Amino acid sequence: MTSGAGLATVLALLLATGWAANHFSALIPVYGVREDLSTALLDGAFGLYALGLLPGLFGGGALSDRFGRPAVVLPGATIAALGTVLLMVDHVELGVLLGRLVVGQGAGLTFGAGTAWAADLGATRGTVLAGVFLTSGFGIGPVVSGVLAESAPAPLTTPYVLSLVVSLVAVAAAVLVAVPATPRTDPSTRPAPLPHHDARTALAWSGPVGILVFASATTTLVPLPARLPEEYDGPVLVGVAAALTLFTGIAVQALARRVAGGARTGVLGAGCAALGWVLAAAGGSTIGLPLFVGCCLLLGSAYGLCLREGLLDVETLAPPAKRGTLTGVFYVLTYLGFGLPLLLTAVQPTTGDVAPFVVLAAIAAAVAVLRVGQLRRGHPGRLA
Repeated sequence: MTSGAGLATVLALLLATGWAANHFSALIPVYGVREDLSTALLDGAFGLYALGLLPGLFGGGALSDRFGRPAVVLPGATIAALGTVLLMVDHVELGVLLGRLVVGQGAGLTFGAGTAWAADLGATRGTVLAGVFLTSGFGIGPVVSGVLAESAPAPLTTPYVLSLVVSLVAVAAAVLVAVPATPRTDPSTRPAPLPHHDARTALAWSGPVGILVFASATTTLVPLPARLPEEYDGPVLVGVAAALTLFTGIAVQALARRVAGGARTGVLGAGCAALGWVLAAAGGSTIGLPLFVGCCLLLGSAYGLCLREGLLDVETLAPPAKRGTLTGVFYVLTYLGFGLPLLLTAVQPTTGDVAPFVVLAAIAAAVAVLRVGQLRRGHPGRLA
């Protein structure tokens, strides 16, 4: 088997697991209407997924550095599929919370180690494509599930059935193709790290942009749709918002690769986050559709550019023997953003709708300024 075919199946596995992880966002309105689940509980389930991620992201990358990528990624993707089964068969409070937690645990094992696996098979190209395909899964899932929730029978079952089939096919393909294509290396034979390969340096560059990744994307998936006029309500709206945000993220990643923007595109990503949150603050308690679309485009661009730059920082600066570990740590920082909707819901009675977005915009602007300062000293592993 060729490494190219192996890389393709790893990317497919990342897409399938990203689909399983994020299509729940399009089903939130259906749970509210059909099962009478509260907004707080559904926001909590959205955030509980991120809590489930943390052990896998922290430990999965390190385990994959020691035992190999397949030994972590394949069980992780299977666990995420098990979480999909739980969500498919139980639609009440406990089933939703437990299912989201299990999906998060499996996704945590898959994302960090899977991205490192893609880098092993495809070097920098594999790293960039891992971000693109993971984002594709995040975007495709809500669109498809949103449409199925509106038009298919059993709207809280059919979307999960399709996601489960996609996940199982992707796992089988990876077992048959990617595993044979992956060289088995002894850790002692790995290439020596270059002088600029250093864990602290890798995190100093990737960490600040990492915290903006899902903080940007989740803003358009949960808090902002609730502020649109009632005629725009429903699961399709969330699916469209996810598609607009995440496919914008894919497009800007492709554009950054085409124009060879270098490490300075991280500044642009942080700037887009700042502008997107300023726009959200300007909308107040009720935002119009044009303003909402503008937020999706800006925050989608922030998501895509910050994800791309952070992954490339890790790929070029992490010691080879710690690439999986540091990729996992980077993803932990990105997934802190999944707690943002719950935080916004908690502080809203005290702060109102505008102040939190002003604070977020200030944080993003500070990240942009920090990266400008870093670039003035030169990026250790990449062109500016």
